[in-house]
Amino acid sequence: MNILRIYLEESIREHPRVKKICQRFPKATLIDCERYGEVFNPKSQNFRLQKQQPALILAKKYKNFVLPAPLGYGIGATKNYYFSHMLNCLYDCRYCFLQGMYQSANYVLFVNFEDYQHEIKRICAESPTEAIHFFSGYDCDSLALEPVTDFAAQFLPTFIETPNAWLELRTKSTQIRSLLNYNPFERCIVAFSLSPDEIAHKVEDKAPSLEKRLAAMVKLQQQGWQLGLRFDPLIYQANYKSLYQQLFSQVFAKINLENLHSVSLGTFRLPEKYFKKIHKLYPDEKLFASPLSCQQGMVSYKTELEQQMMADCSSLLLDYIPQDKFFPCTL
Repeated sequence: MNILRIYLEESIREHPRVKKICQRFPKATLIDCERYGEVFNPKSQNFRLQKQQPALILAKKYKNFVLPAPLGYGIGATKNYYFSHMLNCLYDCRYCFLQGMYQSANYVLFVNFEDYQHEIKRICAESPTEAIHFFSGYDCDSLALEPVTDFAAQFLPTFIETPNAWLELRTKSTQIRSLLNYNPFERCIVAFSLSPDEIAHKVEDKAPSLEKRLAAMVKLQQQGWQLGLRFDPLIYQANYKSLYQQLFSQVFAKINLENLHSVSLGTFRLPEKYFKKIHKLYPDEKLFASPLSCQQGMVSYKTELEQQMMADCSSLLLDYIPQDKFFPCTL
């Protein structure tokens, strides 16, 4: 990874985490700013152009460290939260809502990890007898920039020490070294997003191949880590059923059910506002020529097709896994 520009908020310029990251990129130009929004939020930016060479913005977060997860977002717990130590992703998946949400393709890393950790512990202390799930990877990939951020390495101790806290690390990355340096514990689920090779080649630019993701998952399960499988979003092609049948066969030839925590399934969907922005960025993208419709402000496949895809893929999955590990997204 090559970072040519690093923006530094003045308030965290001397932070030890900032100094360590800057030392990693000695040739990068360091640029001061008062607040990250000065660089990240202006409307005149070209997301597509910036994506070719994103800058890194090191910032401090002041509020909303941990937020309630969207309704229906979960894997069995009644209390679900998400937190984002970063904004934006190393990869360039065409279906990703981030390119419709943000004006900028630059990466924002909030370096004050300790404030997040304090809030996680506070929430858990309020309901000490109840399992509380925290999801990382909602506004970024949890592990893609791990060699730079040390995110997992810094947060795992917090979850190990907090007996009712569960962590899901959502990723497409093979950057698992931090995890392999720890003893696994059952309250951490390393959840990989997976698509058929034929589809991934078209819409998951810069992401590791299915083969490489599976190899990383095998290493983790050999050490005893709990794994999650996230077949989300399902992407339509005329031969989608055979593609997903082949994908499930490939995955479950490698993954042991003893190490499998959960499997989720969901179809392509985007808020209409984000969809229009992304479609403008990529007007020739074949994904957006699919049989889509807009209902209640969300763009997704037409209802009949969406239901058929979910039914077909659910049936195929349940040939491999028990019902209690299956969490289809019905939103």
